Amino acid sequence: MTPIDPQPLSPAPHRAGRLLRGLCAGLLVAAQIALPLRAQAQLPGMGDGGEMTASAERHLGDQIARELYRDPDYIDDPVLVEYVQDIWQRLLAAARVRGELTPELDERFAWTILLGRDRNINAFALPGGYLGLNLGLVAAVGSRDELATVLGHELSHVTQRHIARIMTKQSQQMPLMLAALVLGAIAATKSRSGDAGQAMIMGSQAMFMQNQLSFSRDMEREADRVGFGVMTQAGYAPQGAAAMFEKLQYASRLNDNGSYPYLRSHPLNSERIADMQGRFQFKPGTSAALPLVMDHAMIAARARVLTRPGVDVLRQWADAPAGSEFARGSPPQQAGMLYAAALSASELRDFKAARGLVQQLVARTAGDPPSARLARLLSAEIELAAGAAPAAAALLNPKARERPEMMLAAQAAVATRNPAPMIPPLRDWVATHPRDASAWRTLANLYGANNEPVSAIRADAESNVATLDLAAARDRFKAAQDLIRKPGSVQIDHYEASIVDTRARAIDALLREQAAEARQQQR
Repeated sequence: MTPIDPQPLSPAPHRAGRLLRGLCAGLLVAAQIALPLRAQAQLPGMGDGGEMTASAERHLGDQIARELYRDPDYIDDPVLVEYVQDIWQRLLAAARVRGELTPELDERFAWTILLGRDRNINAFALPGGYLGLNLGLVAAVGSRDELATVLGHELSHVTQRHIARIMTKQSQQMPLMLAALVLGAIAATKSRSGDAGQAMIMGSQAMFMQNQLSFSRDMEREADRVGFGVMTQAGYAPQGAAAMFEKLQYASRLNDNGSYPYLRSHPLNSERIADMQGRFQFKPGTSAALPLVMDHAMIAARARVLTRPGVDVLRQWADAPAGSEFARGSPPQQAGMLYAAALSASELRDFKAARGLVQQLVARTAGDPPSARLARLLSAEIELAAGAAPAAAALLNPKARERPEMMLAAQAAVATRNPAPMIPPLRDWVATHPRDASAWRTLANLYGANNEPVSAIRADAESNVATLDLAAARDRFKAAQDLIRKPGSVQIDHYEASIVDTRARAIDALLREQAAEARQQQR
């Protein structure tokens, strides 16, 4: 198991909860308040009439995701996203093979994971194929297999249409009620006092229901069963499920100190634990932990540091390799501690110490290619933070097509005023990943540094489209059109100008549709 910070996690600031916890609470509250107790006992069949359509669920999910993208706790860290996406894509492929993920849902839903900096150990499903994942969970799991267990479970809540199946029994106002609760949680995080958001949540009995099940017990059992099948089909070890359940069960014995909100939205009971133990044929009390591997230890360390634990904790981690605990650790544990120390020193702007620590990490990981790559990327990241862009560029392969390396190489290209070589790879990337907002923004920076203002504004507009901020995207597209029409302002690329006009019309049409839907809901 990855060594976890020996200091207890400090409670999150008391401002009606962090955003991701608020969203999770809002979802479970809305589902429970309006769902009669007798209706929970029997799930509606997938063929029953009146079920919420996939399009409607996706639309609701988009509304929630739009607010998540704007929250300061949202993080798109290329290294962590790549790691999580590798697991996620394997689970999606397995769900397709098993027939759990139908072609309709595959096409209509987003299938997007949103990472949050929250240190709480939590993950949750949102409508329309969005999943929330806290860095606290990434930091706490001891293997890919444990993380695959959680993601497979949440994926199964979505593929089995549990959110829609709950909403089926509700009135037509249920989506509005859910959205109001979510926005209330968000308002609470934005207000210093949290009074406005708290009032909205309290008005819907959210505080009273916050510790209740987000899904019925039948749905949880179904997600256990389907999720276990998906994660094992994807090639992950069943021991990962055993280790994850043991970890959560241990946490529940500690009476849940607030660091495990996953236990409140997915409470464990003896029946579910026994069922899962039977599935992977482990006797109760038998350790099923998988050995810690080096690259996972480094990823977990990165997740811990990026939760912004505070200056004192960062200093403690930066000094950890000099302590006796480091000498007693296994090679993966030592690699994790060195990674956390180097990144912590960089966060503290102590670049001399960060460089020394990352060089120790490079030496430690020399025999393990995945870990050696992570160490090299961290070294380049530290050089960029220190203002040594040429040194960073020397560590990176400009021909690489992996997202973390491309993003770092693009930053180095802008800093060294040599953006042109990195424009084609980023342009190719967004052509196949049009919803990658960070890649669009990075491409915009490259275009700007290369004196291509129209292309830069268009890429910036596309980044807003990717985060579902259509109003901002429209403004940027119009700015590009104004620049094109201004006599003698720029050299006109007629192909680019045509794309800008086409995309501007498409966004205008989408905004008109949204306005019409809003008027319809108000009637």
